[in-house]
Amino acid sequence: MPQIRPITDLRNTNDISELCHSSMEPIFITKNGYGDLVVMSMDKYDELIRKAELYEKLELAEQQMEKGELLDGDAVFEELTKKYGKKV
Repeated sequence: MPQIRPITDLRNTNDISELCHSSMEPIFITKNGYGDLVVMSMDKYDELIRKAELYEKLELAEQQMEKGELLDGDAVFEELTKKYGKKV
């Protein structure tokens, strides 16, 4: 469940850090009652970035499929065999 904390809670960085790592969820920081910042552990950030990159690659692949930009599987494996000298 998302944590929402006022910006004054950032004064105690150890508590915020522990909360980020234990919950593995972003913490939403408010300022004057409005959303202002998001704080998260580096592990969670890396996970989100990896997912975003994967979704971008899937979107590109779907666009290529719609345009008919497909490669022949046998030709790809033949090219890899020539390049690396063994069957992949």
